[in-house]
Amino acid sequence: MIRIAEGDLAVRIDPDFGNNAFSFEVRGHEILWKPEGWPQPSLGGIPLLAPWANRIDGDAYSANGQRYQLNRSLENLRYDANHLPIHGLLAFAGGWKTVAQDAASVTSRLEFWRFPRWMAQFPFAHAIEITHRLQNGSLEIGTAVENLSQEPMPLAIGYHPYFQLTDSPREEWVVHLAAREHVTLSEKLVPTGETRPIRFDDRFPLSGRALDDMFTGLTGDAFRLQGREQRILVRYGEKFPVAVVYAPRGQSLVCVEPMTALTNAFNLDQAGIKTGMQRIAPGETWRERFWITPEGFV
Repeated sequence: MIRIAEGDLAVRIDPDFGNNAFSFEVRGHEILWKPEGWPQPSLGGIPLLAPWANRIDGDAYSANGQRYQLNRSLENLRYDANHLPIHGLLAFAGGWKTVAQDAASVTSRLEFWRFPRWMAQFPFAHAIEITHRLQNGSLEIGTAVENLSQEPMPLAIGYHPYFQLTDSPREEWVVHLAAREHVTLSEKLVPTGETRPIRFDDRFPLSGRALDDMFTGLTGDAFRLQGREQRILVRYGEKFPVAVVYAPRGQSLVCVEPMTALTNAFNLDQAGIKTGMQRIAPGETWRERFWITPEGFV
C-alpha cells in the first residue's frame, strides 16, 4: 500500500490491485465507496478501465481497419449482465511499479506490452503511467499512455470513481451535470450513435431516481455531488470528452466517470459514428488529468 497526504487530505493506493486509489479521507471522512470484503475482484475506489472502458458489443472489435477477436479461453475478460465484455483487463491487475514518490504524490508505471495474455486481447504495445497528486485541496489523477507499437493506438480508456457522502442519506443527494448532450443507449447500454439535448436540469435529485447514463458536450464546469453541506466536485481535462454517471437505486454511491471516448468506440468508430476516439501515433505519449475536490467536510 502507498499513502500520500497533504493537510487534511490522505489517499491510499494499492499498486498490486489495479493501482487503485481505494481510500480518500477528508478530515476523517471516507469519500470513496468500496464493497464489503474489498479488495476482491469487484469495483470500488477509483479503478482504471483499460485498454477499453465500459462495453464492447460482442467478442470482437475493430481498430485501424482490422478486426480483432477476443479470446474467452484466456479467462481474463469480464462480462456484464448481457454477457458483453466490459471494463478491459486492468481493473484488478498487479505489475505496477513505483517510479517516483514524495509525501503528496506518487507515479506508478505498468508496461502492458510485457504481459502476453493481455497482448493477446489487445495487441498494441504500450505502457501506462498514473500520477496521484494531492495539491491545493484536490486529488489530481494524471495519466500518460505511451504507444510502443508500430501502428496508431486507438484510445478508449476511462476511470470509474465511486463516491459517497457522510452527512446525509442518498435520497437527499443531488447530482449537478456539467454537460449539454445525452447519449442515446440501447437496452444493453451501448450507444446507438444518436445524441439529444439534456432534457432535465443540470440539478438532478436522486430521491427515487437512478442514473446509468452517458453525456457529451461537456461544459468545462465541474460535475458535482451535493449532500446537505458536503460536496464532491469532479473536473475533467479536455481529452476526457465523455462522462458516464452511475447512481444505482438502493446503493449509497455515485460514480462520475471520465472517459476518452464513447462506450463501444472501437466498433462505432469503424462504422463511421463520431465517438471521440483519440489515437496515439507510434512513439508518442498521450497525457491528460482529472481532479477530485471535496468541499464542506468538517
